Amino acid sequence: MKFLLISNSTNPGEEYLGWPRQDISNFLSGTGVKRILFVPYAGVTLSYNEYEEKVSKVFSELGYIVYSIHHVPDPIKAVTDAEAIMTGGGNTFHLVREMQRTGIMQAIRGRVLAGVPYIGWSAGSNVACPSLRTTNDMPIVQPDSFDCMGIVPFQINPHYLDAHPEGHGGETREQRIEEFIKANPDMYVAGLREATSLQYDNGHLKLIGRHPMRLFRYGTTPREIDPGSDVDFLMLK
Repeated sequence: MKFLLISNSTNPGEEYLGWPRQDISNFLSGTGVKRILFVPYAGVTLSYNEYEEKVSKVFSELGYIVYSIHHVPDPIKAVTDAEAIMTGGGNTFHLVREMQRTGIMQAIRGRVLAGVPYIGWSAGSNVACPSLRTTNDMPIVQPDSFDCMGIVPFQINPHYLDAHPEGHGGETREQRIEEFIKANPDMYVAGLREATSLQYDNGHLKLIGRHPMRLFRYGTTPREIDPGSDVDFLMLK
């Protein structure tokens, strides 16, 4: 397999997909990929056409052609024929519902397991996990199930935040994840802070980016994983 799971697309004051642009370029270098199939279904307030245009502008600068799956009459065939597959961020519940409705959830899983490069950010990283249950998103629609692709055997929480704003009486992100691992004690949760990614290539999983990742597992103290670290143990079921 070969995948790049990105926490977020944009940092304040930076261009869209600005911070991970070099990582994306490095990831795709040497693959021979020229055209990338884009899955825009996490977009809700942004139309699929607008989303495609926004992403295409970035990738054309990197030398790649992006075409969106929402244009094709047979989505599963599009996945089968794709040189590489990319899923954008937005609302994870909406993304999962549409991936299930079109039948591409398992189709993409099969292609990625066969070695087709996969890039996802935010919701697009969530769907690489066994379930969407560690998303931060509001369930604006109801998918058939919470099941996702299971490309990785652990869960990701994108946009992980340490902050507990003054005057906020609700649970912190860490407390919510602690609830999840209490209910799912055999599952790791990777808290991916902004400007960090998980890259799997040549049989190794590595944390890349600007910040440490916070890793959760029931019965253990959460720990910090530094960028550049191999985290192959997360791929063990």
